[in-house]
Amino acid sequence: MSLKMANEKSGKPAGHIRDKIKFSIVFKLNARLTLRLLGVFLVLDFFLCCAGVFAMTVYAERTLAEASVFIGEETGQGKVKEWLDSTDCTISPLKENPKGIKVPQGLQQLFPQRTASGARNVSIPKSASRNKIAQLFYSIELEYNGSPYVLSIDLSWFMSIFRGFLLVLFILEFLMLIRNIFLSGRIIRTTLRPIAELAQTAQSLNTQGQGAFTPEEMKALAGKLDGINAAKLDTRIAIDGTQDELKNLAHAINGMLDRINESYRSQARFVSDASHELRTPISVIQGYANLLDRWGKNDEKTLQESIDAIKDEAANMKGLVEQLLFLARGDNNTMSIKMEQFDLSELAQEVLKEAKMIDGGHEYSSSLSPVSVFADAPLIKQALRILIDNAVKYTPSGGHISISVSRKEKHAWVTVQDDGIGIPPEAVPQVFERFYRADESRARSTGGTGLGLSITKWIAQRHGGYMEVLSREDVGTKLSIVIPAVISGDE
Repeated sequence: MSLKMANEKSGKPAGHIRDKIKFSIVFKLNARLTLRLLGVFLVLDFFLCCAGVFAMTVYAERTLAEASVFIGEETGQGKVKEWLDSTDCTISPLKENPKGIKVPQGLQQLFPQRTASGARNVSIPKSASRNKIAQLFYSIELEYNGSPYVLSIDLSWFMSIFRGFLLVLFILEFLMLIRNIFLSGRIIRTTLRPIAELAQTAQSLNTQGQGAFTPEEMKALAGKLDGINAAKLDTRIAIDGTQDELKNLAHAINGMLDRINESYRSQARFVSDASHELRTPISVIQGYANLLDRWGKNDEKTLQESIDAIKDEAANMKGLVEQLLFLARGDNNTMSIKMEQFDLSELAQEVLKEAKMIDGGHEYSSSLSPVSVFADAPLIKQALRILIDNAVKYTPSGGHISISVSRKEKHAWVTVQDDGIGIPPEAVPQVFERFYRADESRARSTGGTGLGLSITKWIAQRHGGYMEVLSREDVGTKLSIVIPAVISGDE
């Protein structure tokens, strides 16, 4: 029965079946998997054939090398004849000089010494075409005491076995391909069942009466989705009409694309900024290294200046890499967080003590009230150190820095305030963005990377809290970490 007749009986046109096969995801995936498996089989068959030819050549070379000891002797009787017959070898004189292919001088050491200088030849007799199994002879032509001889071995038995092996292998591979077609199709259909159910639900909208989504509109929707890729993430789906169900679906997809686009742009900007920040210290180190290489070896002043600059830039680069790794682990949710209960004021007092020991150019004060929190103490300590480090960098020498810990309702507040240069009003909403710096020149001179406040924000959010910033130019900045406090039973 022809395809056309079968389709007429089933009520489906032939073009419908062809289109269904052409645009079927199952068919495409199954075809790709089958072609990939076929490619694997062909590669394996090729290497097996190469291995068979190599084994046949090695066997023939060794056997003919052993037979070469009988050159010049009577080979038609006795044990010599028995040995030659058992190995399918023949030895006969030549009436002309050897004409086969000779092994290059440099490769002759890989062949048996007795026959290495001979000329090789592979031949199939014309009479072999009348036989069921084609004959194959491997011959070595060489000279002995000035007379040419030919050593030949019949490899028909080897070819017969190898051909049978390949025939069985091809049959098994063919059966595996057929089995893979059905098995892969079933697995793909099972995997794509949720998508098929979604498509069926969308198609059922056509039967819901007034306001149904037309096939043309559904094709337009599919075409839009198909045209969206990483290079065109700003593409959006526009649906006209009154179909609320598909409008909601389109709005959901557009919202998802908005988030993906923003994340993609953020990641691209992050990679670009990270590359720029790493390139600067590397360029400085490379410049001073070239300076040392030219004339700094004998100039103590230049030598010391180069060493100091290289050490500073290496330290800056190390700090930047550590901050990048911190944020990367945070983005991948691989950061190990150990929550414990402790007094936040004691932690702040410890950080304040360290700051006074390191920095002698500013005045410090504190207002610390006991507040119990359940958090990761090392992370909170790191965030507090970042805030103090920022205050030190952007507060002139002799300025004042204060640290306070307090509790407001159910939250603990730890605040670092300074009377430094402050932040411009338009820059305040962006200070927590990665690599953002309100003043690029001053940030570079202080060694800032623009990642510190991003890290403190991540730490605060990871503890269920948030950051608060108040700042005025030439007046100062007040940065606060707000996290949940531990509520005692009598409160």
